Amino acid sequence: MGLTDREVQVWNEISEWEQKLFEYEPTDFVSLYDKWLEQGVSLLPEETQKEFFEKLDNLLFHLHAMVQSSQIQMDARERILGTARVFHQDISAISDLKALTIDQLNYVAEQHIARHRLYSFAQGGATGSGGYLLLGSDLPAIAVINVRVVQLIAMSYGYEVNTPFEMMIALKVFNIGMMPKRLQGAAWEELINETKNAEDDYFYEGSDELVNISSLDLPLKQLLKAMAITVFREKRIQGVPLISMIIGAGSNYQLTRKVSEFAQKYYQYRYLHDKREGQE
Repeated sequence: MGLTDREVQVWNEISEWEQKLFEYEPTDFVSLYDKWLEQGVSLLPEETQKEFFEKLDNLLFHLHAMVQSSQIQMDARERILGTARVFHQDISAISDLKALTIDQLNYVAEQHIARHRLYSFAQGGATGSGGYLLLGSDLPAIAVINVRVVQLIAMSYGYEVNTPFEMMIALKVFNIGMMPKRLQGAAWEELINETKNAEDDYFYEGSDELVNISSLDLPLKQLLKAMAITVFREKRIQGVPLISMIIGAGSNYQLTRKVSEFAQKYYQYRYLHDKREGQE
């Protein structure tokens, strides 16, 4: 099935975005940071590294399943279907959304993207204003928000996330979205090749390893953010720790913005690629 003029335009926009990922060049400081991180992790025995990364993988699998089966996510799924029926009254399943135009799908997805960016902003602000309990819960909370928004974006473009294949793809999208921009180009290319070469769209036959050394960038940034919040929390403006709230809110908002943008580009690509290839 061929693409409409509007779909070709969106396809070209994705290609331009993709090219910017490939052309991104890290600064000398970032290259030094990467080298330091790799050297630091290499000091650990290989068996310890493997066990650590496997445990993080298991945590992500359980987190995905917990979010996907939660009542709040089921309610959001029904809202997606309800919004889609405004455009096409015969829609009864998530896969039926592929009958909508790309702009209609973008509209459905962007409702959830905007909402979750706001959630992330508010959660970061609360972390910056609260005590150590809120500070300690920041990383789990931001992980839940971003896993959830990836799942909702997938469903908004007609892809259920309850099959082994789509679950792994959604987790990889989440993981790559969390990565530093300097690493996203190669990871995007690998993800696209894996998607194109998949022989089974139900069972997942690729590598189920998600977390690696590059995934440690986020916890380290979270640690630096926590230190900055702790330092500036006592500096209050009219009794409000405004600086620490700005740090928390801004950091979390930017992370969710990056993850949701990556997820939307990927699922736009999937939708257009499947339509062009005549797949369902």
